[in-house]
Amino acid sequence: MKELYPWQTELWQRLNGLRSRLPHALLLKGAAGIGKLDLAMDYAQAILCESPLENGMACHQCPSCHWFAQESHPDFRLVQPEVLNESEDAEKESGKKASSEISVAQIRALANFATLSSHAGGYRVILIHPAEAMNANSANALLKTLEEPTDKLLFLLISHKPQQLLPTILSRCLSIAVPMPEVEQSSSWLKQQGIADPANLLAQTGFAPLLALQWAEEDEDVETRKVLLDAVKSGKFDALALAEKLQKSAPVQVVHCLQQWCYDLLSIKQAGKVRYFPQYLNSIENIARSLPLPALLKFLKDLQLARREATHPLNARLQFESLLLGYQQAFKN
Repeated sequence: MKELYPWQTELWQRLNGLRSRLPHALLLKGAAGIGKLDLAMDYAQAILCESPLENGMACHQCPSCHWFAQESHPDFRLVQPEVLNESEDAEKESGKKASSEISVAQIRALANFATLSSHAGGYRVILIHPAEAMNANSANALLKTLEEPTDKLLFLLISHKPQQLLPTILSRCLSIAVPMPEVEQSSSWLKQQGIADPANLLAQTGFAPLLALQWAEEDEDVETRKVLLDAVKSGKFDALALAEKLQKSAPVQVVHCLQQWCYDLLSIKQAGKVRYFPQYLNSIENIARSLPLPALLKFLKDLQLARREATHPLNARLQFESLLLGYQQAFKN
C-alpha cells in the first residue's frame, strides 16, 4: 500500500480534518518537486473510498479504490496539459508537439461531469494540475463553474505558482500552503531511495526531494551537468567543442545549470556563501575573486532571456555556442 511522504504526515492530518466540512474548491500551493500531486491524488482517492482507514487514507481494497488505481473511476477527473499526459513515443507518432497549457476545451468538457450525480452517491472530484497551466480562456471557463457550485463536487487545484492564477479563482478556493520539507528529512528519504549523497542534489534542485530523485535517475541530465560544470569551473574550454558535446542535451537543463552556477558566483561575492554547488566552493571562490560584478550581472540577464527561449530553440547547438562564448567573454580577466 502506498504511504505518504514522511514530510506530509502533519499536512495530511489537517486535510483529513476537513472531511466533515469540505470546501467547494481546495488549492494546494507550494514549490515544485515536493509531492503536491501525489498528496492530492491520495486525498481524492480517500474521499472517494468506500471504507477509509482510521487515519483517513484510502483502503485500497474496495471497488472505488480499484477503479481509481485503474484510472477509470467514474467520479474522478484529472485535468492537466497534454505534455503531462502523452508519452514521448506518442508525441513522435502523432508528429504534433503536445501542449503545455490546459485548454478551454478541457475545462468545458467538465461541464456535464460537474452537473451529474455521482456514481455511488458520494463526492465527485476534479483535480487540476498545475492550475497555472490554464490559459486566460480556460481560467475564465473554470471560474464560471466555481461561481455556481453543485452539491458534493470538490475541485482540487495544485499550483507551483499561485501568483499566476486569477484573483477571482483564488478567492473561491481554500488555500493550503504545502511547506518545503526539512533538509534532514529530505536527505534521509533520498538515502532510503538509494541516493548515496543527496546533499549536492538537493542543493541543485532547490531542496525539492522528488526533483532531486528525478535528477538522480536521469543519467543523461547528470552527465550533462558534470560535463558543463567541469568545463566552467576551470574556465579553460573550447566553447564550440563543448557546445557540440552538449548538443543532444535539453536546452532548459543547460541554461538552468549555468544560471545556478552564476547565482553561486554572485552569492559568494555578495554574501560569502554558495547554495547550489557547495562541492565546487574552492573553484567558485577563485573565479569570483577576479570576476567583475557588472559582467556577471549582464551575463545573468542574458541567461534569463535564454531561459525563455530554451523551450523552443531554433538550434540548440547554436544557442549553446552563443552562451558559452558569452560566458568566456564576460569572465575573462
